[in-house]
Amino acid sequence: MAVKKVWIEDGCTVCGVCSDLAPDVFAQGDDTSTVIAGANLAANSDAIIDAARNCPVEIIKFEE
Repeated sequence: MAVKKVWIEDGCTVCGVCSDLAPDVFAQGDDTSTVIAGANLAANSDAIIDAARNCPVEIIKFEE
């Protein structure tokens, strides 16, 4: 299934895992990582799921 919604909850440690695994979806800032507005979630579903599974603080959430 394709990811339809993705978000990052509070507690980001800015480790860079999400932006490394899904650079078309996540951007790393100084204090937190964010979801890039308008990112093609469906085309990046596998990368989003991989980023969520590898997030060390388990705060990347998504809906399929």
